[in-house]
Amino acid sequence: MRVLLTGVTGYVGKRLLVVLIDMGFDVVCAVRDKRRLKVSVNILNKIEIVEVDFLNNESLKSIPSNIDAAYYLIHSMASSTKKFSELESACARNFKDYMNEIQVKQVIYLSGLITKQEDTSEHLASRKNVEDILLSGNYKSTVLRAGIIVGSGSASFEIIRDIVEKLPIMVTPKWVLTKSQPIAIRDIVTYLSRVLFNEACMNHSYDIGGPEVLTYKDMLLQYADARGLDRRIITLPIMTPKVSSFWLYFITSTSYRLATNLVQSMKYEVVCQNTELEKLLSIKPISYRKAIEYAFLNIKQNMVTSSWKDSIHDEQLSHKLSEFIEVPAYGCYVDRKSIKVEQIEEVMNNIWSIGGEKGWYYATWLWELRGHFDKLLGGVGLGRGRKHPTQVFQGESIDFWRVLVSNREERRLLLYAEMKLPGEAWMEFKIDKDDILHQVATFRPKGVLGRAYWGMTMPFHFFIFNGMIRNIAKVG
Repeated sequence: MRVLLTGVTGYVGKRLLVVLIDMGFDVVCAVRDKRRLKVSVNILNKIEIVEVDFLNNESLKSIPSNIDAAYYLIHSMASSTKKFSELESACARNFKDYMNEIQVKQVIYLSGLITKQEDTSEHLASRKNVEDILLSGNYKSTVLRAGIIVGSGSASFEIIRDIVEKLPIMVTPKWVLTKSQPIAIRDIVTYLSRVLFNEACMNHSYDIGGPEVLTYKDMLLQYADARGLDRRIITLPIMTPKVSSFWLYFITSTSYRLATNLVQSMKYEVVCQNTELEKLLSIKPISYRKAIEYAFLNIKQNMVTSSWKDSIHDEQLSHKLSEFIEVPAYGCYVDRKSIKVEQIEEVMNNIWSIGGEKGWYYATWLWELRGHFDKLLGGVGLGRGRKHPTQVFQGESIDFWRVLVSNREERRLLLYAEMKLPGEAWMEFKIDKDDILHQVATFRPKGVLGRAYWGMTMPFHFFIFNGMIRNIAKVG
């Protein structure tokens, strides 16, 4: 049986892919940019990848016509445009129309729990609208409405982790008293895989959640207890949604857009109205505390398969990452450094370990200062870190950079800046055939402000970039 998987570069999709392959299905992965899907060679040999932009009807023709079932996992909480609801609706309609055309048998959609209240956030309303669109197709459909997803790399887990690890005393907005029903990522994947081609689950919508109804305050304190941390929470009901968004943004590694969207959704109680699917599929969801334990087990073993931090925050990059791989040569300021290296493998290990806890090899405190300044400007800052201490894959984030190229065979690492800048910036590390390490910083300014910015930072670049390449070249 042939299964179409959308959203495969996302947090849930990448984990579901492995399970579908293990179940023996022939999986077709629909992505906007093939370069962003990084999986092992073993998995790559078992899947078909097609490039599709669901806002472009012509591109849908690249999807094979002999698809038996399809997963719709397309959604963005970090959307940078005010028209995201319209765009999501357009994507859903195009997807539905093409699924009708190729006569797919089943469509599975992962949505969000619907609030009981009449008013709701724009994101929750958009999910419900997408659900209605997909349910109107000529195929059989299955909708799973999930609560907060908890697992290594999930947005909710990482935000809670940031808050609790950083703040002994938490002065929080009133939404921490809102009730929710968190569910472990492993249970999400189990539900998604077991409803596939299951006749009893077709033409039905189900609520799925963990075994407990918890407030966000409960989740913060349970996390603290699991980590052996003594924490206190003081709730201030006077915090407005805007102040709450700023609070979440500055305390955690989330972007301001995502913080705003999360706060809008956190105001509403989202609890399962029924648990019939749990009984139908004989699934016993794990507790929130157990989900935290599993998350840290993966973190300790460097087995974080996917992370919300890998989502694209730069609006220019959101279309196609590969379009930025060709570093511009004209109209740019360039800082070039080079040094002869001998122990190639060790130097490459240094390059591939840059950022995160390792730091930037020289004047890391200045990089951290730049990260704080970026946060003040509404950027991503340095809080995202990196997913693995020594491995880097294309499309991942490293602090406030995005990985465009990570090719150890070519001995090349290329990064694109997602920090707030009056222009565009690239940082490249490459060891040539003569074993010369080249470190190239390229900045394409935007207007007079961009040129002034380069002029003001040039003295810092001289010391920082010289120190960086020297320390990267050091081994032992």
